[in-house]
Order: sequence, then structure tokens, then C-alpha cells
Amino acid sequence: MGYNIVLIEPEIPNNTGNIGRLSLASGSTLHLVKPFGFEIDDSRVKRAGLDYWKHISLHIYESIAEFYAINSDKKMVYLSSHAEKSYCSIDYEDDLFLVFGKESAGLPDSIISKNPEKLYKIPIHSNHIRSLNLANSVSIVVYEGLRVLNT
Repeated sequence: MGYNIVLIEPEIPNNTGNIGRLSLASGSTLHLVKPFGFEIDDSRVKRAGLDYWKHISLHIYESIAEFYAINSDKKMVYLSSHAEKSYCSIDYEDDLFLVFGKESAGLPDSIISKNPEKLYKIPIHSNHIRSLNLANSVSIVVYEGLRVLNT
């Protein structure tokens, strides 16, 4: 039981390490799509994931095209600050793919434009920030999903 946490082109090693730790704690699988803004063996990734990193269920893809070629039959939702619907309205189910974009730019426009009905956001109640930290965002969405599934 768990989710599939997908990071499209993650840039910050500490975020990826923390999300790796979260994936293990939540029974989820972590999918990382290149290019990365760091080396996967970066000490900051491992430090953020501590000694848990070796236990993470991890899949790495060379490109967005490879990710979709392998997972084209999977149910996916996309998280973006440009969405209209709240993450609370996601139809959470076991093995759902939760797709997040990179820290600096979010999801690519090509993904957003192809999936408008599958876009969700975490509401932000201040005009002074554009988005939440990626690791925090993943945590909010994954644990809401676990709450919905009563785990």
C-alpha cells in the first residue's frame, strides 16, 4: 500500500533526500526523472535521507519520455500552483502516481497543457509567496492521501 511519488527534474538534493525518507515512511515508491540538479550520490541527498536511503523503493528515469513510456498505463495526478482544484479533491487510491515538478519552475508546460483535468494545487493564502517547499508539498499531499485511505 502506498503511493508513487514522482519528481520531475528535481534540483535540490536536500529536498530529494527528505522526500526519499518520506516515501519510505509512507510506504510509497519514489520515481526520479532526470536531469537532476545534483548527483544522486550527493552527500546532501544521503544526509537528508540519513541511513534510510538504501531501503527506499526507487526508480530513476533518464527523461520524461522514458518515464511515460514505462508508466503510460498508470493513474496519475499532477500538483501545480497553476491548478484550480484542491489536493483535497484528488480521488486517492492505492498506487496512484503523484507527480511534482522541479523547485524553480514546477511542472513543464507540456505536462500541464496535456492534463488540465488532473491538475491539483495546495492552496496558498498569501500573495507574498509563489509556492511551498517541494518536500513540504509532497508531505501534505501524501499524508492527506493516507488519511483518506485510513492508513
